[in-house]
Amino acid sequence: QVQLVESGGGSVQAGGSLRLSCAASGYIESSYSWGWFRQAPGKEREFVARIIWSGDVPAYSDSVKGRFTISKDMAKNIVDLQMNSLKPEDTAVYYCCAAPSFLQTATGQCDFWGQGTQVTVSS
Repeated sequence: QVQLVESGGGSVQAGGSLRLSCAASGYIESSYSWGWFRQAPGKEREFVARIIWSGDVPAYSDSVKGRFTISKDMAKNIVDLQMNSLKPEDTAVYYCCAAPSFLQTATGQCDFWGQGTQVTVSS
């Protein structure tokens, strides 16, 4: 049984940084892609970043491009999200997911989801 577990959330002041990690247990096909999403109170879940497990070409939403970096450690089965220059509007619960295709990670059609980790950015 596959489980994704996020960690690294917390509270930070605007301009600060946090690093989120998503650790996977169980078997996931090496062809899967991985993504990060977030959901703020009262808002729809939105795509943040995604990466192909077997490749190095990431993609980001316009709202985080240039500030967030997604990366992977294949040996440890971990996908990280480095978040710099955080803004109050980045406050949300962040979720990682794994999907069979790169496109599906953009649309949230994931086979596996983590439980989420809270990120709070104060002004």
